[in-house]
Amino acid sequence: MLPALVTADTLISASFVDYAILAIYFMFVLGIGWMVKSNVSDSADFFLSGRSLPAWVTGLAFISANLGAVEIMGMSATGAQIGLPTTHYFWIGAIPAMLFLGVVMMPFYYGSKVRSVPEFMLRRFGKEAHLVNAVSFALAQLLIAGVNLYLLGSIVHALLGLPMWLTLIVAAAIVLSYITLGGLSAAIYNEVLQFFVIVASLLPLTLIGLHRLGGWSGLEAKLKPQVVDGSVTTTVEEQLHSWPGQALSGFDNSFWSVIGITFGLGFVLSFGYWTTNFVEVQRAMASESITAARKTPIIGAFPKMFVPFLTIVPGMIAAVLVSEIAELKAGGAPAGGSSGEGVTYNDSMLLLMRDVLPNGLLGLAITGLLAAFMAGMAANISAFNTVFTYDLYGDYLAKGRSDSHYLQVGRLATVAATVIAIFTASIAGSFSNVMDYLQTLFGFFNAPLFATFILGMFWKRMTPTAGWVGLVMGTVSAVTLWAGSKFGDWFTLPGQGLAFAAASTAFVVDIVLSVVVSLMTKPKPDSELVGLVYSETPKEMRTDPEEASMAWYRRPVPLAGVALAMTIVLNTIF
Repeated sequence: MLPALVTADTLISASFVDYAILAIYFMFVLGIGWMVKSNVSDSADFFLSGRSLPAWVTGLAFISANLGAVEIMGMSATGAQIGLPTTHYFWIGAIPAMLFLGVVMMPFYYGSKVRSVPEFMLRRFGKEAHLVNAVSFALAQLLIAGVNLYLLGSIVHALLGLPMWLTLIVAAAIVLSYITLGGLSAAIYNEVLQFFVIVASLLPLTLIGLHRLGGWSGLEAKLKPQVVDGSVTTTVEEQLHSWPGQALSGFDNSFWSVIGITFGLGFVLSFGYWTTNFVEVQRAMASESITAARKTPIIGAFPKMFVPFLTIVPGMIAAVLVSEIAELKAGGAPAGGSSGEGVTYNDSMLLLMRDVLPNGLLGLAITGLLAAFMAGMAANISAFNTVFTYDLYGDYLAKGRSDSHYLQVGRLATVAATVIAIFTASIAGSFSNVMDYLQTLFGFFNAPLFATFILGMFWKRMTPTAGWVGLVMGTVSAVTLWAGSKFGDWFTLPGQGLAFAAASTAFVVDIVLSVVVSLMTKPKPDSELVGLVYSETPKEMRTDPEEASMAWYRRPVPLAGVALAMTIVLNTIF
């Protein structure tokens, strides 16, 4: 029966060598899960790796967990559409927030010994804010896991020509197997492996693509404007310069474009994602010490700043070399694509692989894509099962059960989340560019959460009531603004402008309401804020005693300074 399911024509013509490389990789992935299984004896091992991992491991896992659908397909798609302004997602919209997380916020997460970000909310603000955060986070992870699964399935579909429903089940089964076996440790060690596989697979794509175009100058000379409904929406000049980034922000005015990018993306969305998203923070919390936890996002910042050359640049190359993407950019509607329902910008990376890579390298590149999407999905699932088990099931449904009971529930939650992700994948498939979908979700959930966190961490007067009121109303305001623009006639912003506006609105509404409500309600006593609020937490609780005697390159703050300087240089060059 299986041969009848296979389509005669596949998007990518792979050889035996390509499939062999893929098979070897899957053997390694499952093998890691099996080896780590023997180290999982309790729930702390399954959910937090026993807090025993060195900083270089958690640092690479930190960045690999994020190097999923957003980075590969989403950034290459946006790069094909608008070019270099897409780099703002990295040099403005990631690095500063990652450094802030490491230098300022990780001591509170790690030092308070919480098992999750929602648990931090519980200790700082109480049950109401905790429940709102845990439910919204769990929902967001199921939706985002669907993105990674959809794109993972699209590659299997492109390779084998199997129906999308079947490829989603196959892809989900692979991820499920190694997370269920080894928990967070299996996910993290696989993420380290996946990081190196991803770099090795995408770097040749960039180098060969630029070589075919005659280098960077050849790419500049052959780029074409983006056309939508017969009108030019992004000129070649705009594609070759990151600032003022009007194609990204959606603002016609260059001044407001810069404000929108720096505040909406660089501050609200970026800090909201990187400093409060448990998917990332969980990797740092698995570290062996406070110093290692602080260094985790800082170490991750160094490879992060060079990821645009592996994702955005190939997207720009695809817009020139791949006939279907060039036609799409010129306003056409080419048939085919990974879904079989028409080419979209999400197909840019796959089609470029098809056109420029020889067999062998093609198999390595496909393996890299699969590694990226599995890393992203595994990160979402492992974060979900922790929050569900500890923060929802353990606190509200079945409190005080045995550790083995929670370990079993965590494994069952992993299975359930994977099954649900198969269905949420269909939502992601309705967006021609997954970045639009993901930035919308981040604006709904992460922007108000960051406002609550940052105010509550540095203002001891903020009350528990203000915590949950700000969260709820911030999210409601973002959803209302987005719905009014999408389905009403409020205003229209192309690109990511609507996501930036929704996130900024959520942040401001959350801050204003939190301040007003705090002044009207009773705060917690100072004694209950130690380890949770900056002013009430002694310095010795925020650093390891031996950190001062370490070499400068082993200390978090000097490392963060180097990373920030390098990011400023990249922003200046481009």
